[in-house]
Amino acid sequence: SPVLPDDIKNYLIDIDGTICDDIPNEEPERMATAALYPDALETLNKWHEQGHYITFFTSRVEEHREVTEIWLKENGFKYHWLLMGKPRGGNYHWVDNHIVRATRFDGKFTDLIDKEATIQVFKP
Repeated sequence: SPVLPDDIKNYLIDIDGTICDDIPNEEPERMATAALYPDALETLNKWHEQGHYITFFTSRVEEHREVTEIWLKENGFKYHWLLMGKPRGGNYHWVDNHIVRATRFDGKFTDLIDKEATIQVFKP
């Protein structure tokens, strides 16, 4: 995998409930017609055009890959990778030896801003 310059971000972006309607795996017939959330396409494609890496990381299972790829293409998303099978249920905690930032999606894509927050770290 490529080593990214300091000014390039590696975005991991959920699909259901983040860029479109929240559709559970138990209702795959709805995936092909999921409604796109406002500003999702414009924001993500802008990041892609700025050189950032866009990876969709979804709880959809592998058998839903084709319908997902078709939906992303038909809606005009530019991206690098699509990772299927993210564990469902939330409460994600990423442990890595690199800088990790997280942004909780709250219904609207806007510009990202810096904000101080309390995080969990390993005890020294």
